[in-house]
Formats: sequence, C-alpha cells, structure tokens
Amino acid sequence: MKVLITGGAGYIGTSLIESLVNSDHVSELIVYDNLSRGNRNLFIGNPKLEGAKLTFVQGELLDSRKLNSILKGVDLVYHLAANVTTPFSDQNPHLFEQVNHWGTAELVYALEKSNVKRLVYLSSVSVYGTSNSSKKVGDELNPRTFYGISKMRAEAHVERLMNKMETYIIRCGNVYGYNRSMRFDAVINTFLFEANFKNRITINGTGEQRRPFIHIDKAAQTLLTLSQAELANGIYNLVDKNWAIGEVVKELRAIYPDLEMIFVNQHMKMRELEVEGSQELTQMFSGNTKSLQDELRDFKAAFTF
Repeated sequence: MKVLITGGAGYIGTSLIESLVNSDHVSELIVYDNLSRGNRNLFIGNPKLEGAKLTFVQGELLDSRKLNSILKGVDLVYHLAANVTTPFSDQNPHLFEQVNHWGTAELVYALEKSNVKRLVYLSSVSVYGTSNSSKKVGDELNPRTFYGISKMRAEAHVERLMNKMETYIIRCGNVYGYNRSMRFDAVINTFLFEANFKNRITINGTGEQRRPFIHIDKAAQTLLTLSQAELANGIYNLVDKNWAIGEVVKELRAIYPDLEMIFVNQHMKMRELEVEGSQELTQMFSGNTKSLQDELRDFKAAFTF
C-alpha cells in the first residue's frame, strides 16, 4: 500500500509516520508538507525511520498541479495538513480560509480524478463551537472561530468523496503528549513546559471550563488502525476524555507539589465544549489505559532537565 500524508511533518503526522513505517501492509510513505511551522524534527536523528521507504515532498495544498502528480499510484491519503491553532483562538482568518478550506477543496478536486481508494481527513471538534451539554456526531454545528468555520467548510468538500471512495472525517479533540514534533500551544503541553521549567502556570478564567482531549499516542494508534479498518463511510469523533482545566491542574500539582498558579480573569466563565467520542474509534485505543497523571509523568520524563 502506498500512503500519502499531507502535513506529515507536524505533531500528529510524526507519530502516525513512526507507526506506519512498521506496518507490513505499507510499502511506501510520502510526506507532503510546506514546513510552515518551521519544525523539522521528523527528519533529524530519528532511529524509528531508518531504512523506511519514506519520501518527502515540500508543497502547498493550493498547488493543484503538484497534488495531481503526487497522487499517482497512491492507495491511501491521510489529510492532516492545516493551519492549526488552539480551539478557541480567533486570528488569521484569511490563512484559515485559504489553507483549511480551499486547500482541502483543491485536494478533494485532485482526489476526484485519482484512483485513491481511501481518505482519512482529520477535522476538529471545534466545528461544534461551544455547548453546555455533550456534543455527538449528528448534532448541529456552530463553530465560533475562524478556525472552526474553515474546518466545517472543508468537511463539506470531503463529504463529496463518500460516494467515490472509503472516506472518514475524524473530528479530533485537543491533542496532548510528547513526541519529537510536539506543539507547545496546546493547553496541557503548555502547562507541562511551564510547570517543569518555571514552576508556575497561567490559568484563564475560573478553570472550570471543560475541553475534549486525546493523547497523541491514542490519536496515532487510531489513525493507523483506520488504514485497514472495515468501517462505514462517515463522520466520527476522536475523543478520549472531557476534563475541566482545573482537573488537569490537580493532576499536575500531584507531580509538582510546589506549583504556583496565576489566574487571569479569574471570575470570568470561559467558553467550554464537551464531545462524546465515537465508540467505533474509542475501541481502537481501548488497550491504552494509562491515567492522566501517568501520561503527564511520562511527558515530564521526556524533558532534558
């Protein structure tokens, strides 16, 4: 099986590639990335990728000619490439629209003319917006940020492919945990860095706001399984747990007992979102039963000092 991963040099892409290279059913991997985040850790001193049939192509989603060329002979596409931000951030509207929406549209146009058999598109739970009750697949979408709007519009393009190939839209929760290409703008990752090196974290609002989360290892494990899984075409929520920020802080303080906390707008209730994970995906990582505190301790052990 020949596999193309857009955004493969990113946070989730790195873990997914490290899993795919050990899969007997994968004969070749193509990483398609514009390296806009400046993260090149996937390519440097990575023993997991030694001897792998791996090719890197630097390119843009809006480059339709290059997309059409690179899709030749490809069996499976993971579309991870996106302009990414924290779920409730609201900035760079033009970039979100160009990359997340129209970039996905260009990929879909190319896929419609290709012989690709399966597409896994990584969307976001941000398409739900905010809510006081748990959201599940089929509930009304009400994105509250430019990022969420761009992902919702991208989903509409991807849905056109469901009559042509095996197509999965995966609405992913907030990803956390260590890997070589990790993001430090995700809330739990930011907390870990600040706690470890500053002994102080900053909490916005009351800390009671809830968010849907998924560990990077569970996300990668699920995406790997989707390369061969017999699953009906459709939309799925990739979420493990919904935690209040205060619950995450409690586990952090068990690891860093002297941790200081600074509250910003402490009496302001922040926007929150709870999402129900799709059982079809949850069972793909059900064997990983580590607690949040154990996951945080593993993360702490990855720091150099």
